Amino acid sequence: MINTIKEIIFDLQEIKLETGVPRLLRIRPVTNKATVCIGVRRSGKSTFMFQIMQRLIERGVSRHNILYLNFFDDRLHNLQRGPLDAISEAYYSLYPEKKNSEKIYCFFDEIQILPGWESFVDRLIRTENCDIYITGSSAQMLSKEIATQMRGRALSWELFPFSFREFLNAKNVDHTLPFSSKKRLLIQKTFEEYWQTGGFPEVIGLDRFLRIKIHQEYFSTLLFRDLIERHDVSHPKAVTDLAHRLIDNIASLYSVNKLTGYLKSLGHKAPKSAVSEYLEWFEDAYFLFTVRIFDASLAKANVNPKKIYCIDHAMVTSTGSGILVNSGHLLENLVFVALRRISRNIFYYKTNSGREVDFIVQQQDNSRMLIQVCESMSNPKTYKREVKALKEAMYEQNLTTGTIVTFDQEEQIVIHSGKIEVMPAWRFLLNLPETM
Repeated sequence: MINTIKEIIFDLQEIKLETGVPRLLRIRPVTNKATVCIGVRRSGKSTFMFQIMQRLIERGVSRHNILYLNFFDDRLHNLQRGPLDAISEAYYSLYPEKKNSEKIYCFFDEIQILPGWESFVDRLIRTENCDIYITGSSAQMLSKEIATQMRGRALSWELFPFSFREFLNAKNVDHTLPFSSKKRLLIQKTFEEYWQTGGFPEVIGLDRFLRIKIHQEYFSTLLFRDLIERHDVSHPKAVTDLAHRLIDNIASLYSVNKLTGYLKSLGHKAPKSAVSEYLEWFEDAYFLFTVRIFDASLAKANVNPKKIYCIDHAMVTSTGSGILVNSGHLLENLVFVALRRISRNIFYYKTNSGREVDFIVQQQDNSRMLIQVCESMSNPKTYKREVKALKEAMYEQNLTTGTIVTFDQEEQIVIHSGKIEVMPAWRFLLNLPETM
């Protein structure tokens, strides 16, 4: 086994790293903590690890100081029977002079398939001079479990599918300020492609048929590997039917009671507790996200209906029936994912008079953003409704600015308490920071 590991170490040191499109997530390693990259399947976590390796090499780190192992490699199958110390033994038998004298950068891809990986990584952190980077599929390395498995010796970073900014980079479209007329038109045209394609790296540039087929494959893999197999679900059809129901109602309100009743109408015997569990599993796999109403009382927030969003708006069109989801819902979903990159504290808001604002976002500096999403403001009734709801929310939250995101309209509305910016989605996405 040790000789096999040596061969694999040598293999990586000789090949050209396939780094793909540079991601805009900037992780910051912390001494004595493993850096863990988590996110939905096929979002580009392994490629991101190669990008980190390339940056280390460009900083002058020798490739001999980089240890990379992908545990889906068939040659490492016997490691599942242990002992994992064979990894460090193989490396230091190649480079004995580096032990305790030079920093080693360890990259472990899909390490979760190895029994006892947590204690192995923990031991490396405590006993060796090394930085450790870990990726893992959502199936066995979910966000909630990292904290318990690594006992505080890990710091997690979320990687989402491509943002619009990253999509522009993938298409080699300049989006730096200032925007000339030509640059703006090119950005708008690329946004139309992003609208159709979504952010999963693998589907960029593919025709519609292949894109839909790949999205549907992702959908099935998420359900069966990350949820049904992993949790040994006794009623897998109930999970599948629930996922389809939520996809068909994206950006809409739901309650556990109604979802339970829906499954019951299909003949499933899933109790409310099981439905609540399924919803938690969807979120932990970075597949579907729940948004609660904004309320200081958690109890009140939990009894109110919640809204559901998907990791990728284009996946919704590829996997949903298309009966209930319209382009306004998809636009709201796109805005949600962009906001989710910069904050976990996202809620929908109801004014004292009962008017709804799509998002209120708590930022790291404790400031708040109010955002309304409206496909078109052309209809005077729609215009009045959207502005009035946002105006009331701004007054109640003592905010002087609010935003309405549309497909292509742009305007500044001056009100008594401040101003409302109406802006097209492409501009809104570029105005947001990439991460917080």
